Amino acid sequence: MLKKSLAIGLVAAITLTAGIALARDETGVITNIDAKADQITLSTGTTINLPENIEVESLKVGERVAVRYTVQKSGVALASKVSPAK
Repeated sequence: MLKKSLAIGLVAAITLTAGIALARDETGVITNIDAKADQITLSTGTTINLPENIEVESLKVGERVAVRYTVQKSGVALASKVSPAK
């Protein structure tokens, strides 16, 4: 019985922890690009890191974009998608 309770508790803890890194969507104008750090900052104040598959050189300050990202345990926002927004 104790093993079953521990297993249920472990599954619940893992499920809650996994829910922390939910994808977020944000739309804004790019106000700053840091090519060395592979980061963009949006007009909303959010700074988002770009993975290797999203080239910072393809983006421009003043461009309105829609960004899908997750916040890592370290607090860093990491983009999974950046696309032009209307």
